[in-house]
Amino acid sequence: MDLLTILLIAVSLSLDCFAVAIAGSISMQSVSPRQVLRVSLSFGLFQAGMLVLGWLLGQTIVDTIESFAHWMAFGLLALVGARMIWESLHSDEDDAKRTDITKGFALLTLSVATSIDALAVGLSLAFLESRLLIAAISIGSVAFLFTAAGFYFGRRIGNLLGKWAEVLGGVVLIGLGLRILLTEVL
Repeated sequence: MDLLTILLIAVSLSLDCFAVAIAGSISMQSVSPRQVLRVSLSFGLFQAGMLVLGWLLGQTIVDTIESFAHWMAFGLLALVGARMIWESLHSDEDDAKRTDITKGFALLTLSVATSIDALAVGLSLAFLESRLLIAAISIGSVAFLFTAAGFYFGRRIGNLLGKWAEVLGGVVLIGLGLRILLTEVL
């Protein structure tokens, strides 16, 4: 998998973090640099960690399913993308407006929730025999940057773009899955 594809996956996964940061910053009276750093680090580390975990899980079963790995990669990316789109269109942002997402249980829960997609992507990267270190660093770094940007621009952007950012991320993941499938099939 080339660097451009890895960066596109990183951006797609990070749009979820971006949307959560927008919603969180809109609901807070003020946002300190320390809060932004805490959430950005947490989201970035969880994205990279879940990617590695998914990749490790995929390495244990990759020889068994190598002949249809491209179909699995497509299926996983399409599933994650479709879930991102569905959740963005059916989410209830009122819960986020009542909670400070920058600490405690809320931060841990959101870090895990925003990185579940990275677990599935890591699994698909194992099927494609991609370079884990480059992917993990790229995805973690981009998630960090997108989370910080979401906090800083959240008050100006508003709720609507947060929803559409997640939709865009889902569409890009589905498109990447199709690209992988068509590359292997054609």
